[in-house]
Amino acid sequence: MNKVERLQNAIKGEEVDTIPYGFWTHFPGIDLDPDRLAENSYNFYKKYDIDFIKMMSNGMYATEGYGCSCDFSEINKGGVAKIVGTPVKTYEDWASIEPISIEKGALKRELISLEKLLSLVKGEAPILFTIFSPLTTAQKLSNGKILSHIRQGETTLIHHALDAIAKTTALLAQRAIEMGASGVFLATQLCRSDVMNEKEYVEFGKPYDEKVLKAAEKGWCNTLHIHGENIMFDLVKDYPVDILNWHVWETDPDIKTAREKSNKCFMGGINRFSITEQNKEAIHTQIETALAHSKRKKHILSPGCVIRYPLCEEIFKYVAEVRDAVNSSYVM
Repeated sequence: MNKVERLQNAIKGEEVDTIPYGFWTHFPGIDLDPDRLAENSYNFYKKYDIDFIKMMSNGMYATEGYGCSCDFSEINKGGVAKIVGTPVKTYEDWASIEPISIEKGALKRELISLEKLLSLVKGEAPILFTIFSPLTTAQKLSNGKILSHIRQGETTLIHHALDAIAKTTALLAQRAIEMGASGVFLATQLCRSDVMNEKEYVEFGKPYDEKVLKAAEKGWCNTLHIHGENIMFDLVKDYPVDILNWHVWETDPDIKTAREKSNKCFMGGINRFSITEQNKEAIHTQIETALAHSKRKKHILSPGCVIRYPLCEEIFKYVAEVRDAVNSSYVM
């Protein structure tokens, strides 16, 4: 069974020869060069023999076309990228946000990188093209101020901006699928009860997510990444995607509970911080428990999110060893 067949079978709930698995990390500096990003993504995939490739665009690429400036200096130290300059500071500034072209700037850069990666992989593994929910992009554009703007009461300009961002993101997603990506990896970072309430997400998040996913409907490996803690799983569990990914072991629900709520394929099962901290005992327990709870059906083994620096090659290989050991104990 090749990697494409393995993921297709996992998504459909059919038998697989081994549990598919994978993980991803940032390539700081490199991710601003489309050719180098593609080459490093391919080399990472080959080195660890993972079953899929999640494109690791820098986490701020969707904001660059709107004139944002970013600081990526903390990523190598285990931190995150930060917005240091943005055109959206006040509520009135949302009026300036319009759809932008995917044929230039950072968005074109990501498509060029995808094209290069597709030429390297030659169809031997699924490729997930990373995009961000319109509300997530708006949150970054405003440097975290969108919720305070929403709660001021007047939201017409915010809906105008979200619609513009959704149109651009939808075009990007559609183009990626047309080029040959197996699916999109749609990351939503505000679907969390400690950030906003369900009513707010239903109004400002969900309809724009759905516009983007509609554009990617021809993908067969579309994945929803529900980022962070205290996630509103029930609100998005029925999104039109093939795979659900969230921070299992960092937030509810656990896989057993999630399986009672959804019949979709799950991607997860490892706490990313256990990998960073090189905690082999925890990793072994997490993998064993996760696969037991999923009964090894409709499951892709992975961390809940990006692996932060410092990276440890030994631990990446250990994950594969444990996966193989647990899998060998299962008789088809």
